[in-house]
Amino acid sequence: MTPTVDDFNALPADASAELLRSCCGSSRWVDEMIGRGPFGSLDALLLAADQAWASTDAGDWHEAFAHHPLIGEGQSVAAQDARASSWSRVEQEAIGAASEGTQAEIADMNQEYERRFGHIYIVCASGRTPSELLTVARRRLANDAEIELQTAAEEQRQITQLRLRKLFGGHA
Repeated sequence: MTPTVDDFNALPADASAELLRSCCGSSRWVDEMIGRGPFGSLDALLLAADQAWASTDAGDWHEAFAHHPLIGEGQSVAAQDARASSWSRVEQEAIGAASEGTQAEIADMNQEYERRFGHIYIVCASGRTPSELLTVARRRLANDAEIELQTAAEEQRQITQLRLRKLFGGHA
């Protein structure tokens, strides 16, 4: 069953937190969102999500990143619930149809990116082809660490927005 914002508002904090964690793995972000409710509409919730994300820092971003699998893989470092795991699979579904050569390039790129920046390559992969994801990754590998961390945080924000829309049945 797809909850409404009113359903969400009526949940106890621990149940709300569980739903929010499927959208973003940052504990601080989840706590901020719980503190910002109740929400009058999906738009108000989405705005609060962006505001809560803006109050986070690099440690929170890394915590959120750890809840995502590498591009082309199914397992994240930190545990994901079934909903988040399913969303990750769907968001990255194009990778499964890529050639073995492209999949190998993506695996190599994942290793190079993590070696360079110390965290996984986080990108809003939904609707992107494997070649697009590789192109974006290659371009981002040229970033300095500070710019790349901010870029990755923005990608996480986009993923969170997409997942909140999915959670509440909005169009992503």
